[in-house]
Amino acid sequence: MLKVSFVVRVYLLALVARLIPMLMLADLGIGLDDMFQYDMLARSLAQGNGFRWYAREDLKTLEPYIDFDLASAENYDPTIGVSTSFRAPLYPLFLSVVYFFSGLGTTRFLWARIVQAALLGAPLAPLTYKVAPLLFAGSEKRSRAAAYVVAFYPLLLLYPLGLGTENLFFLLLLAFVYVILSSLPHPNFVNMLLAGILLGLTSLTRSVILLFAGCIIFYLLFEIRWRSLPLVAGFMLVITPWVVRNSILHGHPVGIETSMGYNLYLGYHPDGNGSFIFGPSLDLLSIMDDYERDLEGTRKAVEFVRSDPTRFIPLAFNRLGFFFGLEKRILMYFYSNNFLGYIPPPLLILMTLILILPFAIICLLAVSTLPFLTRSPSLDIILMLFLAYLLPHVLILSEERFHLALVPYLAIFAVQAWGKWMNPALPGKPGFRKTMVAAGLALLLVVNWGIEFWRDYDKIVQLLGPQGNQAYFNY
Repeated sequence: MLKVSFVVRVYLLALVARLIPMLMLADLGIGLDDMFQYDMLARSLAQGNGFRWYAREDLKTLEPYIDFDLASAENYDPTIGVSTSFRAPLYPLFLSVVYFFSGLGTTRFLWARIVQAALLGAPLAPLTYKVAPLLFAGSEKRSRAAAYVVAFYPLLLLYPLGLGTENLFFLLLLAFVYVILSSLPHPNFVNMLLAGILLGLTSLTRSVILLFAGCIIFYLLFEIRWRSLPLVAGFMLVITPWVVRNSILHGHPVGIETSMGYNLYLGYHPDGNGSFIFGPSLDLLSIMDDYERDLEGTRKAVEFVRSDPTRFIPLAFNRLGFFFGLEKRILMYFYSNNFLGYIPPPLLILMTLILILPFAIICLLAVSTLPFLTRSPSLDIILMLFLAYLLPHVLILSEERFHLALVPYLAIFAVQAWGKWMNPALPGKPGFRKTMVAAGLALLLVVNWGIEFWRDYDKIVQLLGPQGNQAYFNY
């Protein structure tokens, strides 16, 4: 009888779990501005027109909502649009490869989702299994449990339905963590170079990871000195061509993407709360020149802060709360905009609980691991990842979906805590101070979730009403 390894089994389980909702919603279109933009870029690349968007045909869709200033875009071509640097390039490039083979008909969304499930979503489970023993040596059962958590984590099952950078970002980040953690005991040229390339590709997917990239480079330069140079070389080799391309495009030094000003504008807008808000999100989109939009967004954000500096700290706490928020926003948006039709309240409540409880449980369990942790290079890197990934969101813009990148690591910590609390005979004694800190963090999480439900109470009541699927909430 053919024996199938656990890696293959958990991959297949994760794949089937992702394909089920995908096939049930085979005719689902795209419903968010981000998805529309990635689709535009991918179509342009697949047609050989380069990294361009907002051709005349695409503008027609948005003209009822946005008065585009075409004069601000140099060399605008109505047939193929305008070159852009607003978005990081790797995910649209990935999507364009799918479109190249699937064609640009309406079935392209389904093919993109199938490929995302097979190549980006399902591999998270076996990779989590591989990373777990690099953080906590020991139980095979706990490593498998962490993989199962990721394989069946509800929102990760649904994410391949969306055309979003996170699909590629989650996998590349986890692959980098696996390579760097497995290389640390005996770093060599090939492994370090591969780690640097993966870190560069991760940055070209979502540049918010650049702070972590800088931290890990300095950490490794201090810890393993010259042996970390291949990582630095691989990282720079990957990101430099795109940075040079963008700088030439605008005639000014710019980075991987020119969206910082836009995000700062939303994050500090007087009508905002530190998260994404729909109305002001359209304000700057009329500016077709990405560099000018970036400067204008930054300038306005500085004005907002100077006009009321007392908001800075409360907004940071708001964003911290949003980052660790429960995962109900996407369901609220899609259900309220009638993508799913009417759902009876008991079933809607059940669906909501299925979405929000896993994050709450693994968060509380992960925090309870703190009293048993002892310092190691692997744990240093994961802690660095958590802090360096969290900080930009706290200072700029935050949503609960951003924490999904950390779910595989939280799952690994959570199953360790579960094993420890269920079997106190395992090595390690909880320290009093660490236990108090863990209890305090758990209490803060629970309070944050309570505040979240209080804040959204009116919307929740409306959603549970007879016309909840036609409430038409903005995202």
